[in-house]
Amino acid sequence: MSDAVQHPTSSAVYRPDPAILAIAEWLARPVEAADFPETRIRFRNDRAAASVGLAGLDDTQWAEHFGRFAPLPGNLPRPLALAYHGHQFRVYNPEIGDGRGFLFAQLRDAEGRLLDLGTKGSGQTPYSRSGDGRLTLKGAVREVLATEMLEALGVDTSKTFSVIETGEQLWRSDEPSPTRSAVLVRLSHSHIRIGTFQRLLALEQADEMAALVDYCLEHFPGPPPPADAPGRDEPAVRLMHQVVERMADLAASYMVAGFVHGVLNTDNMNITGESFDYGPWRWLPAWEPGFTAAYFDHAGLYAFGRQPEALHWNCGQFAVALRLLADSAPLIAALERFGPLYMENVARRWCWRLGVQSQGLEADTQLVAGCEAQMRAGNAAPDAFFFAHRGGRGLPEALRSYTAIEDTHPYWTDDAPQSLLIDEVEAIWAAIDERDDWEPLHAKVAGLRRMGAAHGPPPTPAGHAAED
Repeated sequence: MSDAVQHPTSSAVYRPDPAILAIAEWLARPVEAADFPETRIRFRNDRAAASVGLAGLDDTQWAEHFGRFAPLPGNLPRPLALAYHGHQFRVYNPEIGDGRGFLFAQLRDAEGRLLDLGTKGSGQTPYSRSGDGRLTLKGAVREVLATEMLEALGVDTSKTFSVIETGEQLWRSDEPSPTRSAVLVRLSHSHIRIGTFQRLLALEQADEMAALVDYCLEHFPGPPPPADAPGRDEPAVRLMHQVVERMADLAASYMVAGFVHGVLNTDNMNITGESFDYGPWRWLPAWEPGFTAAYFDHAGLYAFGRQPEALHWNCGQFAVALRLLADSAPLIAALERFGPLYMENVARRWCWRLGVQSQGLEADTQLVAGCEAQMRAGNAAPDAFFFAHRGGRGLPEALRSYTAIEDTHPYWTDDAPQSLLIDEVEAIWAAIDERDDWEPLHAKVAGLRRMGAAHGPPPTPAGHAAED
């Protein structure tokens, strides 16, 4: 494969750009992938591959690059395991990092965005501690489902790029064992986390943090801070504003999707605001703020209704880290934007998913409250509620003034909406586990993509007025 691979149906040319090498010396450790007994392709996301010019790989090449991790041409010569710290359930942990994954490649999409190909389950690294560096096949299948459903519901999420079964048997305490193993590759907009900055604060590496801020501003640009924002010309303050804007929209997107991530630690927070790393996730069976996804979240810290609080808290930790470079006041001013931005984004996204035109923040907020009350009263699942009331059908009298967005996609005349409750997830896995039947997974992915096409692109996030 040459450095300029073009697939006949692809929208992008392969454009390698291993930009992270400029800061890798103090950010990462070169590592080697595990030598797996076999590499059986189970899922290849040709839609995502086309966006970065890699859909033209045949299956042999695909397995070689994403199962054996032969370097892509012109890209990273060796995978990099990134170092970071993080708050895990609000307990600070300096002994983490890429423990079962690494950054494999960086490349540009058709719009020029820098994207990462990172792994999960690719073997042990210096940060593995006592872990085996592996991923269960069930975990990989669950990540496919989570990312496809989230993308269809307008959430900015990593894309599951590849799943390859590796022929090993794994033992896990939280699922029947032995269980099958896999290596997953995800396509993400950045590999840099809030925890990456927390590590540099702990090590008091101000020069390195300044370089990381510059890297993020250069490669993951966003709109400028408001004109009246204090310190708006300082790089750290600019990045703080961007992260707050992105996290406020991410929190809103989770809530409107009825999604519970489960583990919103600072090491799971990408500074681009892109959701990733799906472990104990769930979708709501009913509108219940106290619903939790992780069986180990005994205090409900990351319950459905507490997710905005969690992301706001994480932004606060980002501000603490940036104190190595900037004064408190402008960072706090940026942080204080989170609440209003979150409310604006909930309103925008709610109208978008409901298929009605906005009437302004005050009215839209009343719409959201009215819908929540109706869901609670009827014990309705959010997916069913939004589908049944698409275009404003059947809303309370006080909310029927909303104008419907024209919907021509046949999805809206289906008998029932797509959903992804735990029973269906387990049934899809059971077909694979018991009969090696992958058709239910493929059918579900097709159904979710059809739903995504019906919804269309999500609204522009609040705070991006310059780009509206």
